[in-house]
Amino acid sequence: MMTINGIQFQKGLSLPAFLRDYGTEEQCEAAFIKARWPQGFICPCCGHGAAYEFKRRELRYWQCGACRHQTSLRAGTVMEHGRLPLTKWYLAIYLVTQSKTNIAALAMMR
Repeated sequence: MMTINGIQFQKGLSLPAFLRDYGTEEQCEAAFIKARWPQGFICPCCGHGAAYEFKRRELRYWQCGACRHQTSLRAGTVMEHGRLPLTKWYLAIYLVTQSKTNIAALAMMR
């Protein structure tokens, strides 16, 4: 008798629900900010909690009010040097985490 794989029967997030919550760049950015700084911005250099926000070439940056260190939302992550929109990153993460079996690289590429 074959045993039941508990992973295969876990409740997942449906694609329509995922697209409702993370379908736009703004939604993904807001979710990323909340995940990265749940208590508000914290400077990665000095730990200060206040920053000035500005945009450069459509990307948001934060400059620490104390040490003036500038950082972006993607700094220090695998997305740091990439140009893909957050919606594509989030979709890739969704597909990998919701797959009950392995997902092929070719399927991810599509």
